[in-house]
Amino acid sequence: MPPAAKPAKKRPRGYDPAKIRAAVSAQFGQVREAVEALTPEQLALPTGLGEWTVRELAAHLSMAVESVNLCLEQPVRSEAAAVAEAGPVVVLAEWPFATARVAGAIAENVTALAATAPPGELFARAAARFEALLPAADDGRMLVTRVGAMRLADYLVTRTVELIAHTDDLNRAAGLSIPYDRQALAACTRLLADALAVKAPGASTEVRVPPYAVVQCVPGPRHTRGTPPNVVETDPLTWIRLATGRTAWAEALDTARVSASGERADLSGLLPLMT
Repeated sequence: MPPAAKPAKKRPRGYDPAKIRAAVSAQFGQVREAVEALTPEQLALPTGLGEWTVRELAAHLSMAVESVNLCLEQPVRSEAAAVAEAGPVVVLAEWPFATARVAGAIAENVTALAATAPPGELFARAAARFEALLPAADDGRMLVTRVGAMRLADYLVTRTVELIAHTDDLNRAAGLSIPYDRQALAACTRLLADALAVKAPGASTEVRVPPYAVVQCVPGPRHTRGTPPNVVETDPLTWIRLATGRTAWAEALDTARVSASGERADLSGLLPLMT
């Protein structure tokens, strides 16, 4: 009897680089407009993110794009040179797991940055540099980032996670209603869904985040046709809050923001994906 065929490897999800560039620019622009209108009283509000006030959160949001600028100002490197300096190339769907080890350093930088200038000035500076540096940059360019070597196109996808998750934080902390760019929200949702599939590979559970993402995950009997026996479904913002630790699994269930059916539909042991 011939050996059983190995299951085919899932092809990594592709993103349109032009759409991602536009999405990052659009979301950053919407946040910038709101930040520039914040009052001193709003800037002093707590965020629930450690000791950060809205001022520190706004500074961190400016860094979502400023970090791209800093990378693009580095000398152009070959992949080998970038790996030698920064570490192995970070696979996009594994990026969410690589951020925890640099969280402390980022928090220190944010506190220092917030003290240097008003948030509006930080955003204006970052936007001007982004508009000057990004257009001529090749999508395949290797960057030296905090978490390892990354291609520019992949790193820009990670910026949608930073921008969308923290736009949500800012909206809730300061009582704002900054809109979410559709492409940025889609990319953020998909990247975090793909990260779940990496963390819990399998095909016994289907996680649906309409209208942007559907992934199969969790070891167990493979579903082939019809309605899967284990299904989790939620909306994009709830999914992002679950994946980033803003909302607990039990809370999302209790408030009916997530539905889960089947014995393998409990994701509480797998979340959050980012801390």
